[in-house]
Amino acid sequence: MKLALAFAVLFAAPLHAQDFGAAGGRTFSADVGLGAAAGPNYPGADDGDVTPWIIWRNAGFGTPGEAQAQGFSISPSFGIKGARDGDDGAALEGLEDIDRAYELGLRLAYGAGPVTAYGTVRRGFGGHEGVTGAVGAKYRTDLSDRVTLWSGAQVVYGNDSFNDTYFGVTEAESAASGLPTYAPGSGANEAAITFEARYALSDNTAVLGEVRYGRLIGDAADSPVVLEPYQPSLRLGVTRRFSFGF
Repeated sequence: MKLALAFAVLFAAPLHAQDFGAAGGRTFSADVGLGAAAGPNYPGADDGDVTPWIIWRNAGFGTPGEAQAQGFSISPSFGIKGARDGDDGAALEGLEDIDRAYELGLRLAYGAGPVTAYGTVRRGFGGHEGVTGAVGAKYRTDLSDRVTLWSGAQVVYGNDSFNDTYFGVTEAESAASGLPTYAPGSGANEAAITFEARYALSDNTAVLGEVRYGRLIGDAADSPVVLEPYQPSLRLGVTRRFSFGF
């Protein structure tokens, strides 16, 4: 019910509320929306589930009417990592449950033509209190006035606290589960390729889809918690573009 109400409020807003800038000035814009995501139950799972998708995409500075922000930009970065508990799979029996985590940080990007390179860093609250993020690049292709594609690649990383939360096994968990103790270090934990498509329904509203194919790497891939290193996901939602002028 809360998700449906948020969806209604977001997309029932009048169109003139989307643009707060004066003509000719610089703007900060972002695609914000809601949808559904199908992917692994938890990092390393061999089974999947469907969960809500809170969308925050293509944030950055630019001039009104630009197809893509060019040069350097900095913007907020948000993330939500789902909870993990024993009901997610028999392999988790004896392991401590992990609450849902909320992540807050920054995204730095540099756009040059159709290419955007970026890096994110976020600190977790709740399920984990570590630091995570990603570095990567995307290539934009405009098929028409309405259809835009992005293809990209990224490497995800985490510090000791983050990787230990999702891939580690403590002595107490080892005794309860029969798994060996495991203490992963900080570093890259996943490499992924991504494909995104955006279909514009209007100047401010669009349907957004994403296919992501990730593989756990490094200490994460060697974790006894991991049943399947390949982690594909599919997401589909509706976004609204908000622009704030400066």
